[in-house]
Amino acid sequence: MQRPPGFAFPATAAEARRLIPELAARVETADRIGEVRVIGGADASSTRFDPTRAVHAAIVALAWPGLAPLGQGGAVTQGGLPYIPGLLGFREVPALVEAWSRLERRPDLVLVDGHGIAHPQGLGIACLLGLVLDVPTIGVAKSILVGQVEGDLPEVPGARAPLVWKGREIGLALRTRRGANPLFVSPGHRVSPATALRWVLATGSGRRLPVPTQAAHEAAGALRRAGG
Repeated sequence: MQRPPGFAFPATAAEARRLIPELAARVETADRIGEVRVIGGADASSTRFDPTRAVHAAIVALAWPGLAPLGQGGAVTQGGLPYIPGLLGFREVPALVEAWSRLERRPDLVLVDGHGIAHPQGLGIACLLGLVLDVPTIGVAKSILVGQVEGDLPEVPGARAPLVWKGREIGLALRTRRGANPLFVSPGHRVSPATALRWVLATGSGRRLPVPTQAAHEAAGALRRAGG
């Protein structure tokens, strides 16, 4: 993997905050994606008040097209940063990087359960993971971190509306299933907004979450329940 020059995971929240502007400036929101033959899903599971600060992370690899499972990698880390809103990427990405190292097939594109640029400093977990691995990533979040949805969002699968913050569009609210709450899609790294939306729609299966992030969510949850 190719980390940004001089980058090391910060040991404190203050160090993480100092790194954010430089890292956010490196995020690319134009397409730089090769041929996608393997698509990934990434998720990390942790408990806010766990004294061990354990993070259970999983990355799954699926064939594209078809989304047949090709394998998965899992990892558990402890003792990282505490649970601090806005800094969750620094808490969870180290475990995801370890999970990535255990994959036999590395994805060409990763859908991450969490935000991309739809983040107060433009550096959500999908951005940080993409930067650290130098891999195209997309943020697929289940709730809003910053911003508000502008316009109507009909109860129709495929309906979408801009997510806007401080006068700038930072992502899209996307209805993937009738009657379900929307997802919030934003570029992570090396992916444009239009391409991010296209891949989330292409990997849906009638459920709320796209197949890659649903599979990663289940894998991370299983790892956590197993206690390892």
